[in-house]
Amino acid sequence: MAEDTHPTYEVLALRFGTHADRPARDNFLLDEGQFVRGSDMPMDFYLWVVRDDRHFLLVDTGFPEEMAVRRGRTLFRDPVDALADLGVAARDIEDVVITHMHYDHAGNLDRFPHARIHLQEEELRFCTGPAMRHHAVRKPFEPVNVQTAVQGLFEDQLVLHRGEAEILPGVTVHPVPGHTPGTQVVRVPTARGWVVLASDATHLWANIRLRSPFPILDHLTPMLEGYDTIEALADGDDHIIPGHDPQVARRFPRLAGADDWVRLHEGALDGLETAAAASGATR
Repeated sequence: MAEDTHPTYEVLALRFGTHADRPARDNFLLDEGQFVRGSDMPMDFYLWVVRDDRHFLLVDTGFPEEMAVRRGRTLFRDPVDALADLGVAARDIEDVVITHMHYDHAGNLDRFPHARIHLQEEELRFCTGPAMRHHAVRKPFEPVNVQTAVQGLFEDQLVLHRGEAEILPGVTVHPVPGHTPGTQVVRVPTARGWVVLASDATHLWANIRLRSPFPILDHLTPMLEGYDTIEALADGDDHIIPGHDPQVARRFPRLAGADDWVRLHEGALDGLETAAAASGATR
């Protein structure tokens, strides 16, 4: 459970889009046999909010409609406009954590003019460096997002971290390289214990449980070792929140008056084993 010396926070997730017709085999680097062959496994898109009566932290910023159309994704809602459900406007947000710079996590940055943008220094180095010469590496990145981040550096808006850092009292970011060199996760003290917003350090619960990574990755061994880090930071399997699992929106209670948001700081509506079985994942 969260230590008494830390405040506890609400943690909310917004499912704002989906990639519905995705073959299950595209979600795993390794061949998972019958689990993968001939089946579909949709991948949803989320952003997250950490808040209490004094603080408001946005984790990732989604992507706009134009990008959804161009990349063949379905956008349910504009993720920035959806913040109005919580009584917040983008211009009023003071802190945003970007877990990594892929298109689906770092879009819309220009819509947060007054926010400190928290990013791992290694991530900025990666997405502005020679690795971007390679199409397969740069494909998940959008130049406009990288350009906006660099502009924020010149305007004292971008806050670069070298490793673990505290963003709000008790809320910390932790580098978990593998998916990209600068991927970071967010650890939050809640009333039910330490919750880890894992983002793409594990796209699905099945990735971490099977130790079978998502196939878009920079280095395999750090990705696998990152699973151990995430598990050590969280207070249990259902305290690990994957970045793209449709089960997240189904398993947690909805926020009263804002049904598109779910409350991750409260217990899941069913057990993790049920969710794993529903997706075919077993260890």
